[in-house]
Amino acid sequence: MTESHHAVFGHPITHSLSPRIHTRFGHQTGIVIHFEAIDATPETFATALDAFVAGGGTGASVTLPLKELALTLCADASDRARRAGAVNTLVREGDRWLGDNTDGIGLVRDLTGRHGLDLRQRRTLLLGAGGAARGVAPALIDAGIGEMFIVNRSSDRADALVDTLGQPKRVHSRYFEDLPALGEFDLVVNATSAARSGGLPTLPTSLVGARTACVDLSYGEVAIPFLAWARAAGAHHAIDGVGMLVEQAAEAFKLWHGVRPHTDEAYAALRERDVLLVTGD
Repeated sequence: MTESHHAVFGHPITHSLSPRIHTRFGHQTGIVIHFEAIDATPETFATALDAFVAGGGTGASVTLPLKELALTLCADASDRARRAGAVNTLVREGDRWLGDNTDGIGLVRDLTGRHGLDLRQRRTLLLGAGGAARGVAPALIDAGIGEMFIVNRSSDRADALVDTLGQPKRVHSRYFEDLPALGEFDLVVNATSAARSGGLPTLPTSLVGARTACVDLSYGEVAIPFLAWARAAGAHHAIDGVGMLVEQAAEAFKLWHGVRPHTDEAYAALRERDVLLVTGD
């Protein structure tokens, strides 16, 4: 039986759960998979990707900080990847890469399916404007959220994402110092990498109300500061990124192998091993 060779690229990458998830998907579907984690910086990504192909690689996942760069290495990309301006899934076709982005659909599937959230008309705050934020913003809009406010350390990047989304009456750019005046949100999504690089920005508890769902796209230790703030602020839900990770991985698996695996078993297995739990009902 031929072994399928895949990898996840990012920096840092040793924490990644992707190899474990895809190996489990392979067992479930009867597909033999070799899935590795490859550390690559923006400077070394293209070279590492070439070496991966030379070694038989046929599909790859892409995580921080490479998602926007990955788009530039693709000969073609899906509509959702182009809308996001970022790629998290690479599919090898002949001698070229095709790019897609499954982050957004992964997040929406997790929030609506696993956690039972109705996203329609939710006033939404998106923290961050990098590759992770770009991946989920279009899908949240398509899911029917209300107004979205995007806040980023670099206002230029937030403005650029607002322009990309193309809904100026619905999507707005703000500064972190504006947060106390923005009032309460129904959905707060942390798409920053702040906890990896020195700490979460100070967030006012006035952002959170009795029905607010707070979601961190990260998981494990990196997600702890934001989720702790959410619980202290009284959020109805405090959700990490494990469910999104599993759901987006299933979408990538389907792109590579033509079959979408069931995700509940993989999600439950990760929860059994991870200390950080989802809270809220």
